[in-house]
Amino acid sequence: MPEHCPVCGQAYEPEPGFYWGAMYISFVFSTGIMLVIGFAVYFLLNDPDTWVYILSVAVASLLFMPFSLRYSRTLMLYLFGGVRYDAARARTKS
Repeated sequence: MPEHCPVCGQAYEPEPGFYWGAMYISFVFSTGIMLVIGFAVYFLLNDPDTWVYILSVAVASLLFMPFSLRYSRTLMLYLFGGVRYDAARARTKS
């Protein structure tokens, strides 16, 4: 991952250890994905065997891992890093 945004120059890590909080946000995303998939399997397949739950939750977790990582870091930057999107600045750089 580059240190700065190539378009606006925003530092992706404002301070050392900044993304420790993103780890917790990612945990919430992963927990939500696992709960949704678990309930979907339960209701759609009428309470299947345990291995079906484990396999479906594991596959869903692996598939959504890039989403979880990327959006947890993005939320951390927007909520606690003071980052705001500036459309005018993005247009002038491109």
